[in-house]
Amino acid sequence: MKPTDFSQHVTNYLTHYLAAQRNMSPNTIKSYRDAFVLFLQYCRDEEGVSLERLQLKHINVTFIESFLKYLESTRHCSPRTVNQRLAILHSFFRYVQAEEPEHLFLCQQVLAMPYRRYAKPPVGYLSKEFLTELLTQPDLATRDGRRDATLLSVLYDTGARVQELIELSAEDVSLRTPAQIRLIGKGRKMRVVPLMDSTVAMLQDYMDEQQLDRTENSDLPLFRSRNGNRLTRSGIRYILDKHIHRLRQAHPEFKQKVSPHSFRHTKGMHLLQSGVTLDIIRDFLGHADVRTTEIYAKSNLEMKRDALNKASGGTVVPKLPSWKENKTLLNWLQSL
Repeated sequence: MKPTDFSQHVTNYLTHYLAAQRNMSPNTIKSYRDAFVLFLQYCRDEEGVSLERLQLKHINVTFIESFLKYLESTRHCSPRTVNQRLAILHSFFRYVQAEEPEHLFLCQQVLAMPYRRYAKPPVGYLSKEFLTELLTQPDLATRDGRRDATLLSVLYDTGARVQELIELSAEDVSLRTPAQIRLIGKGRKMRVVPLMDSTVAMLQDYMDEQQLDRTENSDLPLFRSRNGNRLTRSGIRYILDKHIHRLRQAHPEFKQKVSPHSFRHTKGMHLLQSGVTLDIIRDFLGHADVRTTEIYAKSNLEMKRDALNKASGGTVVPKLPSWKENKTLLNWLQSL
């Protein structure tokens, strides 16, 4: 059977365009692939369209909107997840319109589909007090505890994404003055971030213990599991949850949800509260647009507003006099 135009474009998009032209990471491409798996399953199971016969002409705005509603109602996806799937379809049809100009009108209709609106939660970050408590939870008397302490310190100090931390190798760390770590972010973009002295000292001891400071081990993962492999997302989450549990036992009043990404938000907020400008925070965290960084400024403004409200102690603002009660002013206005 002759391949359809849809199958050809999906294959080229995932295997060539995203990897070679957009330089996306394997994990991002896998995320895009999973979105297309869901879309194809929907076409087959819900719309009854044979996948080997699925063509671009079968897909329109109504078809895609039905797919999005299927994600919401049947798979119970959140608005953020639905928007992520739609963003992938937007990206795909933006690619198709350059490859197939005869489908330009269809592509533009799809690209005009709006995202779901939802109330964005405030940025979740740790206070300096609880951050300090959390960083002291690992048991430094054990080998795993020393690894965990170093991992959490690096995660906060660099503001790294979880995947960036996973992909770190020994050669990405330079402890010579000025000490720094090289991170590979979204789009395979590289950035170099400085390290605080306390983190440098921990890394020095950790790398010496793990023999990662040797030239022949420079390509080894910086943080490894017990079997010597790179830690996974679930592995890092397990390490964090273990120490969060200990923190809650010591401080029952601590109810905040914490994820590895919370360390990134915490670093961004602490930099802002220390007077660092948004453009520098943007470069430090590797944001493509400063508008992404503005979430910290907005959250900080809300925090200041709450502090002012608490400081006022609920004091009632005195009633201002009405201008109508000022007879002299009223007579003057009436004389105009």
